[in-house]
This record gives sequence, C-alpha cells and structure tokens, in this order.
Amino acid sequence: MRVVKIHNGRVLTPGGVLPRGTVVVRDGVIDAVAEGDLEVVEAGAGGGGERADEGVVLIDAGGRYVAPGLIDIHVHGGGGHDFMDGTVEAFLGVAALHARYGVTAMLPTTLTCPAEKLFQILEIYPAAARANDVGAQFLGLHLEGPYLAMGQRGAQDVRYLRNPDRKEYLEILARCPDIRRWSAAPELEGALEFGRFLRERGVVASFAHTDALYDETLEGFRNGYTLATHLYSCMNGVTRRGIHRYAGAVECAYLVPEIDVELIADGVHLPAPLLRLAYQIKGSERTVLVTDAMRAAGMGEGESVLGGLDGGMPVIVEDGVAKLPDRSAFAGSVATADRLIRTMVSEAGVPLAEAVRMMTATPARIIGVDGSKGSLEVGKDADIVLFDDQIRIGLTMIGGRVVYENL
Repeated sequence: MRVVKIHNGRVLTPGGVLPRGTVVVRDGVIDAVAEGDLEVVEAGAGGGGERADEGVVLIDAGGRYVAPGLIDIHVHGGGGHDFMDGTVEAFLGVAALHARYGVTAMLPTTLTCPAEKLFQILEIYPAAARANDVGAQFLGLHLEGPYLAMGQRGAQDVRYLRNPDRKEYLEILARCPDIRRWSAAPELEGALEFGRFLRERGVVASFAHTDALYDETLEGFRNGYTLATHLYSCMNGVTRRGIHRYAGAVECAYLVPEIDVELIADGVHLPAPLLRLAYQIKGSERTVLVTDAMRAAGMGEGESVLGGLDGGMPVIVEDGVAKLPDRSAFAGSVATADRLIRTMVSEAGVPLAEAVRMMTATPARIIGVDGSKGSLEVGKDADIVLFDDQIRIGLTMIGGRVVYENL
C-alpha cells in the first residue's frame, strides 16, 4: 500500500481553506483531509500498524496552496504538439506539457478537418490514453466542429465546415465511444436533432462558432446545448439589423441560468471587464476556465501551426496569443492553466478559491466526473496540485503519483 502525506499547506476544500492542513493519500485515493499535522499509520502485516509516518512518503507543502488538480475541457495542444498531429507521441507531449502547469485531466480537442483525418484521431485516442503515464489524464474527446457557422469560423478551416449529417455523426460516435463533448452551431440545418441525439447519448452539446441570435440559441438550449464554447469568441452579442437590435448567443448564455460558459481567461481573448461581468452573472458554479491552447503553448513567440503539421494553418504567436498571419483574428490560445487562474485573480478580482473552482469542481460537474474528481474529498482520486501565491506550480500529482515537481 502506497501512502503519501502532504502537510504544512493551505488546503483548498469545498468548505474553505485549511490554513495548515494535511491531505493523506492511500493507493491513489484521498484518504483524509484535515487541519493540522495528522499522524499517519501505515497498516502492517499484523494489522497493528507501523510507527506513525514510517514508510509514508512525506511531502512538505511549505505553506503553498494544496488544491484539486486542474481540469481543462478544451485544449488542442502544447509543447510543440497538437492532437491533430494524429500520433500517440503528440497526445503524450500535450499531456506532459500541461501537467507542468497544474492540469491533471483534460479533454483532447479536435479542429474541423476532413473526415478521414478525424477518424485517424479517433483511432489514435485509445492507444494514447493507455500509454499516458507522463501527463494529464485523458477523460474523453471534445470535437470542435465540423458543424460550425461560416460567418463565425474564426481560425477553423472553411473547406470542411458543413451542416450536421446524421449518417456521419452516427458513424463517428459508433467508432469512438470516448467522445464526451461536441461543439456545434445550433442554428444550422439539422443541428437541433443533433443536439437532442447528443443529449440522449450523454455527450455534452456546446454551442460554438455560431451566428445564432437569442431565440435560436434558446431553442438550441431546449434541444440539448447546455454549454457556451469560449464565450464571446466567435458568437454574437447584441446585434443591430436595420433599425432594430437583437440579443445574441452571449445574452442567452447569461439569461438562462442552466447554461454553463467557458472563458479563455488569458487576458487577451477577453479584457478584464468582460471576465468580471461573466463571473458576476454566472458565478464560479457556471463558469469554467479553458486554455483552448494550441501547439505553441509553453513555447516562445514566433511562427507556429494551428492544427496538424500535415496541412495545418500557419499562425504567428505574439503578444501572448496566436493570430492568423494577417492578424485579422486570434488563432487559438497559448495560455496555460496557471495563467488563467492568475488572470482571474489579479485582473478580474475573483477570489482565489472561486477561480480554482472554475478549473476543478465546475468542469468536473459539466463532464460528469465530479464523483471522483474536482475537489479534495475523501474517496476521490488523488489529483492534487501545489502552487504559491503567484500561482506558480510546485507539484502536480495524478492518481497519487507525482508527475511534475519543482518545490
């Protein structure tokens, strides 16, 4: 039995912060969370137990925060890799890079692409998930497209945008039962039937890259679309048509309490006032922070590629974000999870515990893993991260195993 004790830390729990708390892990599962320095006994062969803390791996948090592992439900790449590269090496490279920044679980995310390329990714996923012992755990796939609006395409490849095709998405889901969420534009022909189908299958339907106005978005919600993919980005807010103004997808996301929203809180995609507005309206319970990171995350500025190396889109990384070469639009984020939390705290004025919740308990609920992840509670997976007051990651633990350490 492997026992780990993390002590002398500020432990973030659902009930508040334990100023000098201890977290005990047994065989990859959280066994105890308490204030003070718990005495830990490792069971011996005779059942009487060994001397307290003997044989126990001790981790001194050194006054750092001890938090649940961060969960990124929208990420495309990092560390020079992209999931669209279609290799196990790329999957593992992305997972390892983001684990360095506190991510313990993620949804690998695809881009709009030819059907044969998508099928390649779907076939690679199970092998990559089995081989992944170096980084953030894969919790399933997130498909972004190809059912997206041309007018809100952003950096998505226009050659492959199309309306939902029942025969196609039935085949996709038959080939890959690991799809956990799918982003689409709800106003497209066939999109409402698609949303209902995803809901029946237990797949989270997200509205994204959409020209829908309020009423169309609301109809999408009624037919299964419960999450706003990167709120504000590639969707309408208040729109004027002729002499009249119309509410858009953004306003629908705000006005329907049951809709969850994603924020790319890198401080570039959205300015601080919009981050504060989203938090004040939706709260940490309905707001999830996502990196939407592409391959240049964790790398320097300069030229890069959005999507796979074999046919991806050239981009420029500058000013802390990726842009199309003509600088007409963002082309994905280069943010890491620690940066998102730091931005919400320092620029948007969100309390630390609430910002952390946006990358732990909230995404865990959205994708249905809150029974085992998302908070430091007895019986849950020992996915744990340590960080200091500047949100600099000191340690990342996944299932009780340390995958990154810089204490």
